[in-house]
Parts: sequence; structure tokens; C-alpha cells
Amino acid sequence: MRFTPLFAAALLALPLAACADDSTGSDSGPINIGSVSTLSGPVTFPEASQAARAVFDEVNANGGVNGRKIAYTTADDKGDPASAALAARDVIQNKKAVALAGGASLVDCQVNGPLYDRNKITDVRGIGVDPGCFTSPNISPVNTGPFFGSTVTLYYASEKLKLNKICAFFSIIGSTANAYREGVDRWSKITGKKLVVNDLSLSASTTDYTPYVLRARSAGCQAVLFNGVEPMSIGWVKAAQAQNINNIKWLFLASTYTVEAAKALGPAGKNVVALSEFEPYTDVRSEANKDWRATMTKHKVPLTAFAQGGYLAAQHLVTVLKSIKGDITREAVTSAMKNLKPLDSAMTGMPFAFGSGSTHASNLAAKFVRPDAKGDWTVLTPEWVKLPNA
Repeated sequence: MRFTPLFAAALLALPLAACADDSTGSDSGPINIGSVSTLSGPVTFPEASQAARAVFDEVNANGGVNGRKIAYTTADDKGDPASAALAARDVIQNKKAVALAGGASLVDCQVNGPLYDRNKITDVRGIGVDPGCFTSPNISPVNTGPFFGSTVTLYYASEKLKLNKICAFFSIIGSTANAYREGVDRWSKITGKKLVVNDLSLSASTTDYTPYVLRARSAGCQAVLFNGVEPMSIGWVKAAQAQNINNIKWLFLASTYTVEAAKALGPAGKNVVALSEFEPYTDVRSEANKDWRATMTKHKVPLTAFAQGGYLAAQHLVTVLKSIKGDITREAVTSAMKNLKPLDSAMTGMPFAFGSGSTHASNLAAKFVRPDAKGDWTVLTPEWVKLPNA
């Protein structure tokens, strides 16, 4: 799997989803669960829903939930707003889902958040990508996300690494500029510090990073946060290497934490620090990932951070389903979610929460990793780095 800049167009137009539907799902037979994910197109997230299905298959193999099996539908939005609207309507109206879980999409939250609200259906998002995932009363992602991830990464650099001159360069896709700006403002409010450079001028089509790394050197940046996805981050490091810049920490978000990136960077990645939204999946000794790793291996799901998100989302939903007394309907699941007490997991630094709030972002913690000369990832922070007062 590779991220490419071509996904920019998918976020440029985000129409509101279609009219509400008052179906509440079947109160007998299988428990219908759905998800809307980007499964085709230039950028895909298949592992999230694959991991969720693996969890549901395990539950079904062990008798289901109170004797009822889970029927899981995965709809492909193709990274396209219009397709996302149609996919969500199909899951809600035709498949009569009582809840959504394990989705990972470029556009679904922004497009369909209002639809989920009107239909009173909840979504435990496997991977929250667009800003709408963190601003909806009916969507709660299990991951940190790029915007809160920016805050946590800057906090790690300033408060843990004790670096004073920190800069940031953001690649802006669609309407994400304000969300990244808020992420930086959040860090400034926590620490009382300001960035030396805060550049939100890059686009997803930018491929020449030389002017930006030279600007970072000229500004005296000790660390630079760059939100580019995997190939962009690799290009950034290679541009710095070509300019013999070797005294700046390059801070990257979770999209760079991949096996492929570590291999591509090799020794050139010695100054790279990447965020892990979950217990680092490349740490084969981690007890926290033991059941996840076994489940994914059994069901032949690739071991990635996306698979961690899908697994956790499904696990949390199953916990909620098992807590419901009586018929498991959409109304019952939504009520249980709105009254949910936070759920702990060793795979995240903070409990998963839903509740009755108008927005949801419960995972405000991260661990950090660094590529080594062998092309593997080394965990830099055995303990979780958490935003204070989160």
C-alpha cells in the first residue's frame, strides 16, 4: 500500500449527504454492522475493515452476541464524496445497520457526519482521517488522528526532547488547514511556546521539498514537523540529505510509520521521529498487541497500524453490544454509546470514549518510533506521551 498526492481532489468537494432515514434495523436475526471505507482509488485503507471483520468472525465462531451472529457490510466510497454519500445510505437504509465500526476513509466523516446524526446511528471509526471524524456527535475514532497527532508530536519535541526552535510545514488537502492550525494553537496554549516557522502553504502536489528544508536550516530549526504521507516524508528526508542537513529532527505523523518507510529511509532516517497512534505494531515483543497480532495472522490481515484501528473499533463495539439488555437495535446501540463509560485498552494510551458530547477525540496520546540502519523501527518512548489535562 502506498499513499500518493492524487487523493487531494477527493477532499476538495464535500457535499452534505442525502436525506435521513428512520429505519432502526432488525431486532431479530443477525446483528447488522456496517462501515464506509476507501477501498479503491489512489489511496486505500483496506486493513481497517478487514481487521474489524476478523474480530466479528471470531465473535461469531464463539456463538455470537447473546446467540446472535454479526453480519458485517463494508462499503467502498472510492475516496469520492458522491460515492461516499451513496455508500452510507446503502449501509443505513438497505443493509439496516444498527451501528458502524472499523471504517477508514478519506471523505466519509465530512460527507456523512450529518446523515449519521439525522439517522441516530453511531460510528466507532477505525481510523479518523478528515476533520469531520473529530467534530461529529455520532462519530468517535479510536486513533489520535493527524490534527491532535500534530499537537502531541509538537508537545513531545518541546517538552520531552527539550527542543526550543521548532518549525512546522503542512501539506494542505481540501479544508484541513484550519484543523492543523488549531492543532498548533492547542500546543501553544499548553506550552506557552510559538513555532519559529508555521508554513501551511504546501499542497499535495508538492514534490520538490528542497526550498522548505533550506528554509528550515536558515531559520535555525532544531526540529521540523511535516505532515506528509509516506512517500512525501521519504522525499523530504532525501531532499535534506542532498543538502547535507543532518542536525535537524524530522517529526512525522502516523502515516509515515510503515514497514516500507523504514526500509526506504535506512541510515538516512537517523534523525526521523514518527508518531504511533497505538502500541507500536512493529514491536513483536509487545504483550499489548498479542491478541491483535494473533487474530490478524489467523485471518491473514496485514499487520499495519490501520489494522490496529479496525481491530480496536470492532472490539469496543462488541463490548457495547454485549452490554445491551433486550433487543439489539439501532436505538439501543446508540443509547448505549451515548451512555458509555470509557473503555480501557493496553493498545492505546487513553481509554476509548463516546458519550453524549458534540465532538469526540478520546485518544490524545502517542508513542514515538525511529527507523534504524537495518530498516526496522525502534521504540523511543516505552511510556505513553499524553497531552496534559486531556
